[in-house]
Amino acid sequence: MTLDIYLNYNGTCEQAFRFYERHLGGKITLMMRHGEGPDQANVPADRKDAILHARIEIGKTVLMGADIPGAEPMRSAYLTLTLDTAKEAERLYQLLSDGGQIFMKMEETFFASRFAMLRDKFGTSWMLLHERQGRAT
Repeated sequence: MTLDIYLNYNGTCEQAFRFYERHLGGKITLMMRHGEGPDQANVPADRKDAILHARIEIGKTVLMGADIPGAEPMRSAYLTLTLDTAKEAERLYQLLSDGGQIFMKMEETFFASRFAMLRDKFGTSWMLLHERQGRAT
């Protein structure tokens, strides 16, 4: 069994996935538009270029998404990136927070050397985490 994540975007799915591919080292494995589906007669002209289904692999995680009219940003769930270095955490914080909304600025916490919570410009909520080294569990 696997558990994957599916996100709805209000017209920015392709831009978000291309951004994540370029900056998070992801690999887009599928990007299908409504205009490529089998039922073309029922697809409004303004929806033909909208994403029907997309799939990207980021690390060992699969993220899927689509453009859904009226979709709202994520509210109570976060995609969490656990990073290997504090430097990488800082880099991604700057990148993902640009044009977005910061809920908790990047800082040191009792459980992490770097931790932040934010929503990017596409409406995706992220936690960035670089765990403290040398702590026993």
